[in-house]
Parts: sequence; structure tokens; C-alpha cells
Amino acid sequence: MRIFIAGASGAIGRPLIRQLRERGHAVVGMTRSNTAAIEALGADAAIADAFDSEAVRVAVEAAQPDVVVNELTDLGSPLNPRKYEDWLAGTNRLRREGTRNLVDAATAAGASKLVAQSVAFAYTFEPGTKTEDSPIHGPAAGEMGAAMEELERQTLAAPGGIVLRYGFFYGPGTGYSRGGQQIDLIRKRKMPIVGGGAGQFPFIHVEDAASATVAAVERGAPGIYNVVDDEPAAARDWIPYVAELVGAKKPWRVPAWAARLAAGRMAGFATRLQPVSNAKAKDELGWQPRYASWREGFRAELG
Repeated sequence: MRIFIAGASGAIGRPLIRQLRERGHAVVGMTRSNTAAIEALGADAAIADAFDSEAVRVAVEAAQPDVVVNELTDLGSPLNPRKYEDWLAGTNRLRREGTRNLVDAATAAGASKLVAQSVAFAYTFEPGTKTEDSPIHGPAAGEMGAAMEELERQTLAAPGGIVLRYGFFYGPGTGYSRGGQQIDLIRKRKMPIVGGGAGQFPFIHVEDAASATVAAVERGAPGIYNVVDDEPAAARDWIPYVAELVGAKKPWRVPAWAARLAAGRMAGFATRLQPVSNAKAKDELGWQPRYASWREGFRAELG
């Protein structure tokens, strides 16, 4: 098949290109400027700004893809928990405008399938394991929730629309890589255990996220799939585990009220995230993560 990937030079775009090429697919990767990284992986590069609808249309039309994959994000700047909404502003705009431009271009080019990146950590905090049918925060969560809901709506309305709700990425090119921001915070004891640390983080290695995306491209039916590993990671477990792997001191513990003052909405992740099920992706896509648990994945990356 011919695959067009927007956001091809990012943390998931690179392993996705490599895996698709290894399976014999022709790949065109869209980027604003980083053509060398895409071409080094054996794909063709198309230069276009995701906000320029005409440029996107021309790039997609030239590629004549069977499948369009939307991996657009804008998360290059360091995360400041106190300014979480500001940090997400570029990505939120991409989720709205970039998705619309890709949907229009894919439809005009006759692509039979559109696969888009969403997140598995935006479900509501009501107790219980989250499946693809569970409610997400949506507009009640501010601009992030509204933009994500819009991305999913547009994607599912497109021919062959598939939404992949990825967990927190770790591995090369992410904030949870050896030189990543989140690991640096753990080293400096700036990522504490909040309250009881009961929040259940859904993690996924970028290689496993890419392999799930390949499965969706090749045989996925329209719909939503959670792409997470098999073991939800309680904050009280994974933060000390990673700290030990990188030789850091044990994390501090702080009351939930203090974390809310310092980190606002993000503090809810540490105490209220619920487990997320990957059963549908495994059953319907025939996918299995290489790293079934974040424990073995983090050990492979950081140990």
C-alpha cells in the first residue's frame, strides 16, 4: 500500500516509517523542514505546513495514498505544569485545523482509510477500567478536551476513519527517554508522588505504538482503539521504579492539595487516572505489545 504520514519526523513517526517500510509499504512523510530524517528511513518526503490547506492538498494528491496517518503534534517546548494549556496550544490547533486539512485532502485524493493519533489519558476520572466506550472529558476539560473531541469526530466521519488513543509514550525521542525531560525531573527529585499516588498511568513504548498503527493501517476496521500496554502503572509504583533505574534518590511525597496549587489540572493524573484496557486492539487488530509491561520496557530503555 501507499501510506501518507503527517508528523512523520516525530517520536512515533520515525519508528512507524521504518516498520511500514520493513513490511514493503511505500511511504511518503510530510514535514515542514526535516526531510533528511524521513528520507534516511527509506521514505519520500513531502514539505508542507499542516495549517496550509492548499499545500496539504497538493502533497496528499501527489502521493496518491491508500491510507493517510495523522501523527501531528507540537510538543517540542519543555512542559511547565502551571502552563499546561499554553504548552498544548499548538497541538490543540493541529487537532482542529490540521486534522480538517488532512481529512479534506485524504477525501479528495480518494484514500480509503484515515488513522489519527488521540490519547488514552483523557477519560473521565470515575472509577473503573476504561474501554473505548467510556466517556472522555471532552469540552469540560477545556481547550484540550474540546480539540481532542473535534479531532476524533472529524476522523471518524472520514472514509475508513480510525482513532488510536495512545498511552503516554516512552522510548527514544520522548520525554521518558534517557535524556528526556520527565526522566530529568525524576533525577532531580522534581516529580513527586502526589497524595497516595493512586493514579493509573497508561504507558506505551513508541515501537509498540508504531506496531499497533501498522496493524490499524493494514487490517483495522473503522472505530476507536486504545493503544496501551497490559499493566496500568500506579504513580506510587512507576516513579520510584524509574528513579531506581536511573540512579536517582527516592521521590518526595507531597499532599494532593499542594500539587493542585503547583500543577493545576495535571495533579489529577497522579491521583485519579483510571486503568485503561487494550483488549479491543489486541482482539480486533491482532496486535501484541513487545513490552507487555512498562516495567520491562523502562528497564530495557533505562536500565
